[in-house]
Amino acid sequence: MTTSPDPLDFTSRTVLVTGGTKGVGRGIAEGFLRAGATVVITARSAPSEPVAANGRVATFVAADLREPDQAASAVNAAANIGDGHLDAVVNNAGGSPSADAATASPRFSEAILRLNLLAPLHVAQAANAIMQQQSDGGAIVSIGSVSGIRPSPGTAVYGASKAGLIGLTQSLAVEWAPKVRLNVLTAGYIRTEQAHLFYGDEDGMARVAATVPMQRLATPVDIFDACLFLVSPMSSYITGANLVIHGGGERPGFLDAAGLE
Repeated sequence: MTTSPDPLDFTSRTVLVTGGTKGVGRGIAEGFLRAGATVVITARSAPSEPVAANGRVATFVAADLREPDQAASAVNAAANIGDGHLDAVVNNAGGSPSADAATASPRFSEAILRLNLLAPLHVAQAANAIMQQQSDGGAIVSIGSVSGIRPSPGTAVYGASKAGLIGLTQSLAVEWAPKVRLNVLTAGYIRTEQAHLFYGDEDGMARVAATVPMQRLATPVDIFDACLFLVSPMSSYITGANLVIHGGGERPGFLDAAGLE
C-alpha cells in the first residue's frame, strides 16, 4: 500500500462502512470517498441511489450483520475489493424503534442487542483477523450514542447495547493492540434525511437544537470528520477511547426547573 504524506489523504486505502446506504452511514461513506478511499458499504438492502462523491462510487455488499457468517463475508469482500487490504472499518449499522421496556418481548430485546452489540462484534472479529496480518494493522471505529451514557427511556435495550459497545471496545482495544486500534464515537442528536422521524418537523428540530449548547444538531459531516481522525495516523496512540460528539450535551433540567439562566 502506498501512503500519502498527508495523514488525512486516504488514497489507496480501503474503508468498510456498515449501514452505509443512508443517514449517518451514507454521510460517512461519502466523506471517505472525498478523502480518496476505496469505500465498501454494507446493509441488508441496496441504496435507492448509488453512494457517490467526487465522481467516485462506493461498492455495495449485501449482508445481514446480525449473522456472523454474513458479517465475515462482507468484511472479506471489502478486503478483496481493496486488493487484499482493509485499513479501516466504521461500525455504523444500528438503531431501534421506541418500545415500552415493561412489555417489550424477549424476541424484540434480543433483536436489538444482536443488531447494536453483537453485529459490531462479528464485524470487528472478522476485520481483526485481516488487520493482524497487515504490517500497518488497522483501525475500527464503532458509532455509539448518547443513549449509552445517559438514561434512554423508550429505548432502554438500545441504550444498554450502546453502553455495552463502549465496554466491548475498551476490552478489544487491549486484546488486539498494538496492531489494531478500536475506538467509539458517541454521537448526540444528528440531522439526517430521517431526522423528522425522531425530532418532528422543522419547528420540532429547532426546539431540540435549542437544548444543545452549540445550538444546532450535528450533521453527518461532523461525524465523518471525527471518524476520519480516529482511523488516520493522526490518532496512532488513541485506542480504547470514547470520543463524545454531542455539541456540549444537554442543558441540565434543574436549571430550568429552578428558573436559573
